[in-house]
Amino acid sequence: MRTWLFGSCLSLALGAQSPGGSIAIALDATSAPRHVLHARLSIPAKPGPLTLLYPKWIPGEHGPTGPITDLVNLRFSAQGKALAWRRDLTDMYALHLDVPAGAAAVEVELDSLSPTNTTGFSSGSSVTDQLAVLSWNQVLLYPKGASSDGLTYSASLKLPVGWTFGTALEEAGRANGSVTFKPVSLTTLVDSPVLAGVHFKKVELGSSMGRGHFLDLAADSAEALQITPATLQHYKNLVAESGALFGARHYAHYDFLYTLSDSVAHFGLEHHESSDDRTAERSLIDPQLLKSTSGLLPHEMVHSWNGKYRRPTGLATGIFDAPMKGDLLWVYEGLTQYLGSILTARSGLWTAQDYREDLAIESARLDTAPGRTWRPLQDTCDAAQVLYGAPDYGGSQRRGVDFYPEGQLLWLEVDATLRELSNNQKSLDDFCRAFHGAPGGAPGVKPYTFADVVAALNQVAAHDWAGLLRARLDGLNARAPLGGILKGGWQLAYTDEPTEMWKAREQAHKSFDATFSIGLSLSAEGLVGDVLPGSPADKAGLIPGMKLIAVAGRKWSPEGLHQALKDSKTTTGSMEFVAENGSFVKVLRLDYHGGERFPLLVRAEGTADRLSDILAPRFQK
Repeated sequence: MRTWLFGSCLSLALGAQSPGGSIAIALDATSAPRHVLHARLSIPAKPGPLTLLYPKWIPGEHGPTGPITDLVNLRFSAQGKALAWRRDLTDMYALHLDVPAGAAAVEVELDSLSPTNTTGFSSGSSVTDQLAVLSWNQVLLYPKGASSDGLTYSASLKLPVGWTFGTALEEAGRANGSVTFKPVSLTTLVDSPVLAGVHFKKVELGSSMGRGHFLDLAADSAEALQITPATLQHYKNLVAESGALFGARHYAHYDFLYTLSDSVAHFGLEHHESSDDRTAERSLIDPQLLKSTSGLLPHEMVHSWNGKYRRPTGLATGIFDAPMKGDLLWVYEGLTQYLGSILTARSGLWTAQDYREDLAIESARLDTAPGRTWRPLQDTCDAAQVLYGAPDYGGSQRRGVDFYPEGQLLWLEVDATLRELSNNQKSLDDFCRAFHGAPGGAPGVKPYTFADVVAALNQVAAHDWAGLLRARLDGLNARAPLGGILKGGWQLAYTDEPTEMWKAREQAHKSFDATFSIGLSLSAEGLVGDVLPGSPADKAGLIPGMKLIAVAGRKWSPEGLHQALKDSKTTTGSMEFVAENGSFVKVLRLDYHGGERFPLLVRAEGTADRLSDILAPRFQK
């Protein structure tokens, strides 16, 4: 398992600080249930000044998210003697020390503390009493001046007694309660997390193009691992459909590392030969949770082609201390969002109706966001590293990482346009096979630019793709780009009954969303998250951070607000809210009589149903 990076990063060498040779890292995770990881490293070094770096820019997280504040009990030594060190005053991730004469290596001891908060990405909570997701970047250092491909690490791991694990790394042997992995580059090590736990199950998803595929499950209970035969078949279908879409694979084998817990951060993080996927404990056994989370694994798997193999030049830095540039995240994440959702439907994890209901929700949210009038889609990509951490309040005005949902709309428009131009003879599937496909083989990175994307689209069907893409990326428009939906044969509409996907999302997120009626989103406890400017809720004086105490004369409950909104169509008076605002209590009156409104897609009369063609399975047994 090797990984290559192409471009200017290859000019980086190990430099005078390190003589080369394999860096040994021994990770002791036996205290993981206590939220502590212990690591020891042996780093070859020459006498003289040495700067060691902690990984800062983590691939897939698109920002300087390396959790260096969780690094504690750091000690250096050489030839059995302690070494003094000092942090750089301008780069908090750089540590300086001097290697004494005669020393050939620096020994490092460190601990990493796993937080208990369930927000954020891999630096959020990653362990419970029953399981752990181990990210190597959190427990290592590397010499400055080296490319991540140019460093080799020999890793070993010790787990609590009775725990089993899954990873894309290949074993070299086991002894004394530890497992040793075959030496890999620093790139591959950081790209290969480990999922381990007491309740663990490894399920084969089948071989495709000579590559094995596995679903590695770890949960906080044995019950949570009881995947149904139907769901398992859908994941097997996902493997087949991804092969049909791209036509090649760029990995030796692939592992979905699927964590099922209510006590870890919930997200997905792509890797070349695996993915770090985390959802609620009952996600596989609760139908509503299963529906709301089914798009996660397909999304992360698509990243193996789009994000890991094909990667924007600004994100292919070749090292973890170089800042990343996110200007092409509308391809990296937006195209992945589009393809991942399509594969969710093609595999059977979603029905076509599920897909349309999900797309309607995202489209309606974008279509009502006032932030569209000042921030173009391109800026959501450029500012991604700060927008990922943006709070909920003011989200409709601020815009967040909209390159996911709006990128999906953009690529749907591209797909529908390709089909229109070619009389349904060509589609985005052809682009994917040409841009992301052959030749397959070992993991590698093939960077691309905006011009490369445009050229590849023109090879499928000639068109002013640059003009279309730049108009969508740079334009300011109060309305969302819904042209792809219309070209697909559908249109956005509203109904007074929640769709099944809407109900599943509310259950999964423990939220209440009245955005499309009174312009208000809340938690299940009544805490106001965001308010649309100019909406009935805004005019009544409701603001983010307030907590509803009562609605329409009844103590707050989601069911009570649902009923009050339904009743608004037949009542003449205003709707009364009692809300806490810090230590103050206010009575607010909201003038609204439109009932509940939920988005959905309906067929556009007189149009071809291209969307159904897009969602149809491709794999033929």
